[in-house]
Amino acid sequence: MLQKFFATGLAFACTVSIYAQSGETSNPAPASSETTSAESAPPAEEKKPLVSFTGSADVYYRYDFGKQAGNNRTSFTGAHNSFALGMASIKAEHQGDKVGVVLDLGFGPRAKDFAYADEGITQAIKQFYISYKATDWLKFTAGTWATHVGYELVDPQLNRNYSMSYMFTNGPFTHTGLKAELSKGKNGFMVGVSNATDYRIPPTGQVNKKFLIAQYSFAASDNLKFYLNYVGGKNPDTSKTSQFDLVMTGKISDAFSIGYNGTVNTTKTWDGDKNADGKSWWGSALYLNLDPKPWFGLTLRGEYFSDKNQFKIPTSGPDGASLFATTLSANFKVGGLTFIPEFRIENANQNIYTDADGAGKKSSGSFLMAAIYSF
Repeated sequence: MLQKFFATGLAFACTVSIYAQSGETSNPAPASSETTSAESAPPAEEKKPLVSFTGSADVYYRYDFGKQAGNNRTSFTGAHNSFALGMASIKAEHQGDKVGVVLDLGFGPRAKDFAYADEGITQAIKQFYISYKATDWLKFTAGTWATHVGYELVDPQLNRNYSMSYMFTNGPFTHTGLKAELSKGKNGFMVGVSNATDYRIPPTGQVNKKFLIAQYSFAASDNLKFYLNYVGGKNPDTSKTSQFDLVMTGKISDAFSIGYNGTVNTTKTWDGDKNADGKSWWGSALYLNLDPKPWFGLTLRGEYFSDKNQFKIPTSGPDGASLFATTLSANFKVGGLTFIPEFRIENANQNIYTDADGAGKKSSGSFLMAAIYSF
């Protein structure tokens, strides 16, 4: 049985690499003192490709110490003692002077879980949107795009931990609608209207139910950024949801960075006559990221998740569960390949996990190895 312990640490913070290249081309001066037309002409403008392509593919192996696949309660890593497929993705982008289009497709169990509200071939659509840049500070986007809420992303190569947080798992995945993005100096604003969360096509009879989405971002410096996110509206089951979310990222040095994500979701259920008083679940996570070498890094994520009203984690008794989940991941990089060995330990206040004999317990542990290739 794993010992119960409490941890509040962890880490992931995004490191953005900026490549700059400059140089001069000099030609031997002609014998004459006159400047040739070739020398006076401006350099030819580099042509951008009509369509740019990026993609990724991932596979993993996971072993649950309780020998129960059901002990995993977060997205995409539900296997035990078996090799499993993640997702193969291909993303095509075209960007003109003002208009751009993105088609982002995914195939595999991860993509299917991400698009759980869809059926058939539409489950392969991760993102599909058209954008129009009206000015340097205003852009409109229509279609389906990944949520702005939360710290973690569906594409595995964009996360340092391979397994996902409880906040990602229980938060929104996608929005389908129209949004406007404004930027001025260090400030950014986004506001939009969408279908109910994760629905590309609303259920029959639910087309009038819309969500409001919004974000305010502030870049205090190149190394410190804040994002305040909101999503809220009426769900197809007639309940009302409102979620506030905060993300902060900080780069301490080239080798060390931190991140934080906190979220609270309030839901008003339908009692047959009206929406009842709101009840909530919430979570908080700290990400610590260390990169001693360009090819090697460590990420520690510590997450606290509280679900006292049993919206997300059913229990056998009247009291809901709260838990600490601590995940340590190593990242080994060779070219476009990232190899991630990962340990995860969870401790709860209720017997929400199961041991090898089927008995309930308050702690759980697992180990996984993942391989991700991106281009």
